[in-house]
Amino acid sequence: MDAGNLTSVTEFILLGITNLPQLQIFLFITFLLFYLFNLLGNLSILTVVITDQRLHIPMYFLLGNLSFLDLFFSSTIVPKLLAGLLMEDKRITFHSCIAQLHVYHFLGSTEALLLTSMSYDRYIAICNPLRYHVLMAKRVCIKLASSSWIAGFVYSLSQTIQTFMLPFCKLNKISHFFCDIKPLLKLACANTRLNESLLSIVTGCLAVSTLLPIMISYVFIGTNLRNIRSYQGRRKAFSTCTSHLTVVSLYYGSVICTYLRASTKDSLQQDRLTAVLLTVITPALNPLIYALRNKEVRRSLKNVLLSKQDLKRT
Repeated sequence: MDAGNLTSVTEFILLGITNLPQLQIFLFITFLLFYLFNLLGNLSILTVVITDQRLHIPMYFLLGNLSFLDLFFSSTIVPKLLAGLLMEDKRITFHSCIAQLHVYHFLGSTEALLLTSMSYDRYIAICNPLRYHVLMAKRVCIKLASSSWIAGFVYSLSQTIQTFMLPFCKLNKISHFFCDIKPLLKLACANTRLNESLLSIVTGCLAVSTLLPIMISYVFIGTNLRNIRSYQGRRKAFSTCTSHLTVVSLYYGSVICTYLRASTKDSLQQDRLTAVLLTVITPALNPLIYALRNKEVRRSLKNVLLSKQDLKRT
């Protein structure tokens, strides 16, 4: 019989992070502040990248894509998380669960691919600056970004189909605050060893194929930085690289801890904490990391704020 015909579960219950009322209120306020900061920060970066002609270059085109991803990546999870902390109703329909899992992995894997594209941009800018405008032409940037989105969609679709082809018969309490693959596999009334192995293999291949080029790029960048004699030039290059490396470290650290470990009861509890870092904290910190360490972004943000103040005065 087809596995899909055995599925009798029509909705799931998200157990969330904690059942303690006082802690729920504290977490609600904390996560809400992070989410609002995420919206404010990423929308600000998107605004300045779109409106400021000086930022219409490959580096900021990719940064705008990253801000767009962070904005919707977090919005896929956090509103439901906040509702679960504030209200007793923690149900999510079967089809909503499918959609949440798909969009989460779609945007998450796209971000991994986009971070690789950003490392390539930094490599060309520092190691081959004379050919930068040729190697990072507009059409190349569009291809890099679009291929990241397409590959992310295909990866997520394969994981979503693989997960929901399993039968879900009786158990419907997800030991997490959103629909993710590993806690869902625990609820399936079928042998999931193959699914767990494929999850580790496919995710591992994605992680290696994106992280390895980043590491190689920075080996060449580190070697080339010594050849930059200008202090200002070296400082500017180092600033943009450290911002990107910080974001990469936060992102890949969370992904590796979550998806490349064996699934146990203790690991699922740790996965919830790691998921908070990945979905709540990191998307809110990314604009801060880039804005504080990037002179052009700070200047553009300042100009936007000043122009708004002038409009109010007039």
